[in-house]
Amino acid sequence: MTIVPQPPAASPAPAAPGPRWEPRLYPGTLATTSRVRSDLRTDLGRLAGIEPDLVETVVLCASEMFANAVEHSRSGEEDGRVIRTLAVPAASLAGAALRLSIIDDGVRVARPRIPRQRTREEWQEAERGRGLLLVDHLATAWGARRVVDFPFCEGLGTVIWAEFAQVPASSLGDER
Repeated sequence: MTIVPQPPAASPAPAAPGPRWEPRLYPGTLATTSRVRSDLRTDLGRLAGIEPDLVETVVLCASEMFANAVEHSRSGEEDGRVIRTLAVPAASLAGAALRLSIIDDGVRVARPRIPRQRTREEWQEAERGRGLLLVDHLATAWGARRVVDFPFCEGLGTVIWAEFAQVPASSLGDER
């Protein structure tokens, strides 16, 4: 009997093997966001022929996802941390998608989601709530799932992932 849970069909776990980078661990502070962006630009720079617009799109989404993890999870508490992963899943090698994941220390309130519908006036006045809306519009696909999908492990952490298309097939050399 196995106790290792399978991810829900609606929230895929990263496929492997494929080109991937070492996961990066960051302190859960908003001040760390600039380092997350810089490291991601460096890692994406290892892909030959990647379009600069795609790099900036992925960096923007990572920045929003990271800030979301810090603001809405235990990652933003003292000694909190956030993990960033980056890979080209084997299942997507033909389509050459790039998968970015942000993993937090566990939810405080609720799993991340797109904000509720707002009126035009409410959007103009709102100071927050646009990060995942940006991810929704810029990524080919995105979602969230528990780190461990097992009933008594609820709250141990959330993975928010986003996939981006158009990674040139010629760039899939050795990125490690």
